[in-house]
Amino acid sequence: MRKIRIGTRKSRLACIQAQMVADYIETHCEGYEAELVTVMTTGDRILSKRLDEIGGKGLFVKELDTFLLEGYTDLSVHSLKDMPMEIAPNIPIIGYSAREDARDVLVLPEGTTEYEYGGPIGCSSNRRSLQLKKIYPNAELQTIRGNVLTRLEKLDGGEYGALVLAAAGLKRLGLEGRISRYFTTKEMVPAAGQGILCIQGRAEEDYGFLQGFFDEKAKECAIAERAYIAYLNGGCSCPIGVYAEHLDEKWMRVRGLYYNDETGEYGKMCISGDRSQAEGLGVSLAQELKRNVDWIF
Repeated sequence: MRKIRIGTRKSRLACIQAQMVADYIETHCEGYEAELVTVMTTGDRILSKRLDEIGGKGLFVKELDTFLLEGYTDLSVHSLKDMPMEIAPNIPIIGYSAREDARDVLVLPEGTTEYEYGGPIGCSSNRRSLQLKKIYPNAELQTIRGNVLTRLEKLDGGEYGALVLAAAGLKRLGLEGRISRYFTTKEMVPAAGQGILCIQGRAEEDYGFLQGFFDEKAKECAIAERAYIAYLNGGCSCPIGVYAEHLDEKWMRVRGLYYNDETGEYGKMCISGDRSQAEGLGVSLAQELKRNVDWIF
């Protein structure tokens, strides 16, 4: 029996997501068993500052990368939206899960049904803040850090009047009932990779036993979205969003949000094309938005 040690962050959501892979291994991979190895990352320890102030998304993966490289774990499970664009070639992404709901959502304090501007809206990214200013132009927006459960405690404790969170995380935590409003992917373009899990492994290892867990459509969406971000050099602090979806068995659509930090102009646009050209679609959309951001919303 070969034991597969799965590296994950310590939060409840991260462990639930890693357990999805562990459950697949236990039930579908004869001759294998799985064990979770939890790791406290720098991004989880430093909660008093925005991510762009302390080093960006890489702070959620650095320690997990070390465990994987040094052989303490056999693979890592990440939320794809937390993955930096540059990934070491010796620990590549080896596959992607089927996508959960990619939308952002509004969450209100328990017992309320409408946002009444009684407190700031807590959100964790410039991407969300930029788009919220159009949806709720009179609202105060305030940064919030910490895992989902910590944020909900602060909301219910009266520190915030509402939160914007990812639907995927709430659903995986069994907290779908806390969702008060779903934002469409047009009014609130998600973060690249939102709702998708990625599995990272060592380049020389054989992970063929996981092929049944991987999802080809999610992979194509991930490729398109990350190509878009890579072309625009979008970091954690840059208000850039992108969402790819399949229209049918041949075509996919990619929608993007682009912000020019030199001019303060931003815009949204979508393009459609053959899903086999996912990377090219992401790049083409980035080129068009960057070229026309001054007149597109």
